[in-house]
Amino acid sequence: MENTAKSQDRLDVLNRIKENERIGGDAFNQDVENDPPSHVLMPDEVDYLNHKLKNKVCRLIAYRMGQKMRKDHNKINQISVVGIENAKAITGGAIITSNHFGFFESACPSKVVKMLNKKKKMYIVIKEGNYSMPGPYGFLFRHCDTLPLSSNLDTMKNFHRAFSKVLEKKHFILIYPEQSMWWNYRKPRPQKNGAAHLAVKNNVPIIPCFVTMEDLDQIDNDGFPIQKYTIHVMKPLYPDPNKSLKENVKEMTDKNYQMCVDKYEEIYHTKLQYIEDENEESL
Repeated sequence: MENTAKSQDRLDVLNRIKENERIGGDAFNQDVENDPPSHVLMPDEVDYLNHKLKNKVCRLIAYRMGQKMRKDHNKINQISVVGIENAKAITGGAIITSNHFGFFESACPSKVVKMLNKKKKMYIVIKEGNYSMPGPYGFLFRHCDTLPLSSNLDTMKNFHRAFSKVLEKKHFILIYPEQSMWWNYRKPRPQKNGAAHLAVKNNVPIIPCFVTMEDLDQIDNDGFPIQKYTIHVMKPLYPDPNKSLKENVKEMTDKNYQMCVDKYEEIYHTKLQYIEDENEESL
């Protein structure tokens, strides 16, 4: 591709990422994209497990759309998987965690699931605003095996019931513990404890994954190099029955983050360091 002009929208996002990294703390988990307005999801808006016939049909359409998109990005981003043997022993339901850095990065953990067991589904926990997004992407967010969060308590009760049911059926659920998407950001970020909390509550393991990136020769429509993705599957984390919920959640969250840090330093051959002032480099 010959287009080399960089998109102002992507440049603005990269600047917000740099500023949030400099601030640190909770800023690591804040949104940097210009998302459309959203509303509070009410219980009657979300048919989590597609009980209604209309949603069953929409799910089939969305699933085929998602399959094609993931197949395309598997080719575009030359996705490879390393460490699949670490998760081969898992036969029941599990939570997959991965870093959140791109619009179609779910193709990476999806490939992991297919390598582990082609009969298993991968559900994705998504934020509230994504569910009501307009257009074809909104259709995918609503119908392609997603579990949207909500700021409504009753809707969240339905979320937790559906979440547990998916795991009981021995499927996988993808959670981004960094919470927000930071486009093309290569460093691991401090994680929220939601993934670990749900793993302990449902007594299932976490399969920690970390995707590393490499610039390809091709340039994307935003004027940046297309990224080659390698998803690293690391050793599962299991809740300890001899520890409390609080202890397990902290230990699993801390271990997950540290494993991602170790993998980052191993693959990029550099020590993880976040910027502390505006004179240091970020991405």
